[in-house]
Amino acid sequence: MTSKTVFENKGHDPRLASVEMVEDILKEHHEFASKSALQRALPKTIQTQTFNRILNYLEKSNKIIFTKDRAVVWIFSDDPKLRKIWKESVKL
Repeated sequence: MTSKTVFENKGHDPRLASVEMVEDILKEHHEFASKSALQRALPKTIQTQTFNRILNYLEKSNKIIFTKDRAVVWIFSDDPKLRKIWKESVKL
């Protein structure tokens, strides 16, 4: 998957450091009531367009979901036990 397909090539691609910063804060807190609450919690300022593109990417890569009330929830698990179970599971 290239960055052009994930980020839809509407301007510049976000820097890796920016994507990692958003991922790290979401991993730490797991849920934010809104996108703006998440954006305020970031240690550095990110332009709104860039921030929205990062959230788009994280949603398309199944790392976050948006609830009905527009809360942002981290759903990606990097637990080694789960990865092992997934690899050893029977494919249907």
